[in-house]
Amino acid sequence: MEILRKAYSEGKRRLSEYDAKRVLSAYGIRVSREALTATESEMLDAAADIGYPVVLKGCREDLVHKSEAGVVRTDIRNEAEAKASYTEIRDAMAPKGGVSVLVQEMLGGKRELVAGMTRDPQFGPAVMFGLGGIFTEILNDVVFRIAPIEPQDAFEMMDEIRGRRILDGIRGMPPADREQLKAILIAIGRMGLDFPMIKEVDINPLIICDGQPVAVDAMIGLDKIYF
Repeated sequence: MEILRKAYSEGKRRLSEYDAKRVLSAYGIRVSREALTATESEMLDAAADIGYPVVLKGCREDLVHKSEAGVVRTDIRNEAEAKASYTEIRDAMAPKGGVSVLVQEMLGGKRELVAGMTRDPQFGPAVMFGLGGIFTEILNDVVFRIAPIEPQDAFEMMDEIRGRRILDGIRGMPPADREQLKAILIAIGRMGLDFPMIKEVDINPLIICDGQPVAVDAMIGLDKIYF
């Protein structure tokens, strides 16, 4: 895949969120509708095209914890709010160089999952699934399987997390599409097997929107031993 080969040739340690999602999309994983912009004018055009409300994020491969860096603005409802948010993100990013801003649709799903992969030195890529969002590290409700994984493995992972009821139809929300979740977990494992330079994949949150899982944020880390 050209995105990964280019990053490899340039000695990068990770992909930007935008590029990481392009890799996910190539593997059939649904990602949020978004556009990468370089100017305020481009940002406004993208926001109008996607439709308010939108999310704005600073986008660069060295931005791992974007919220802590102050380069995320959510629930932006009009052009005036978009301009003000763009200025704030631009000022926060300016000390470290270029400004690229990701304009993203604002999804309303309340259930957040995490899916990903980490490369074990002995066993290779291990696929991960569990509860996501800001409480991932606190709740630590995740399970792992060594890739490649089969459909049965994926369904077992869904049933093994303590918070598995979040996948059911609750409080008027439809049940999560387990077939799509299965496909995502299998695809992540295949990604790790296809590209040995991928050290880790982190999709967090993977939001359940109208029953469908959508990757809202993503990170792909590259292993320096391959450089």
